[in-house]
Amino acid sequence: MVRIKRAYAPAESNDGYRVLVDRLWPRGVTRARAALDLWAKDLAPSPELCTWFGHDAGRFAEFAERYRQELKSSEAHELLRDLALRAAGGPVTLVYGARDEVHNQAVVLQGALERQEGATPAVVGLKRKPPPGRPSARKRAKSARRAGQSAAGGRSRRALRARAR
Repeated sequence: MVRIKRAYAPAESNDGYRVLVDRLWPRGVTRARAALDLWAKDLAPSPELCTWFGHDAGRFAEFAERYRQELKSSEAHELLRDLALRAAGGPVTLVYGARDEVHNQAVVLQGALERQEGATPAVVGLKRKPPPGRPSARKRAKSARRAGQSAAGGRSRRALRARAR
């Protein structure tokens, strides 16, 4: 689940992973009050796009389209995928500083994340990682082949064939 919230609203326990999606720190907000887990400057729109947009509601549709194109850059795309994975596991709150709660970059970013979150990992291009400290099934099978063992049993293939005769 992906939520959006102004930086000036108090942090709540159900916000989950809080990410600031502005290039500039919100004026008058302390780091303690913001209670952020990540400041994702690379996910924010470019300064040129922000200047062009100027928070004009009439330009929002064009802004959203241009911003989606910017999100396809490699740095932003990686962060977007990481946040989509995090959102699949629990709540993620996108924090922004704009006054307009309807026409801002967090709204566009929320839509992009929800589209990725609803997709399967293969479609999004994500690979599920094994738990820490445990190799993936593919790596376990590969190391077992190298050792001449079956992936499941632990005995060598020769020993299993000899026993079957």
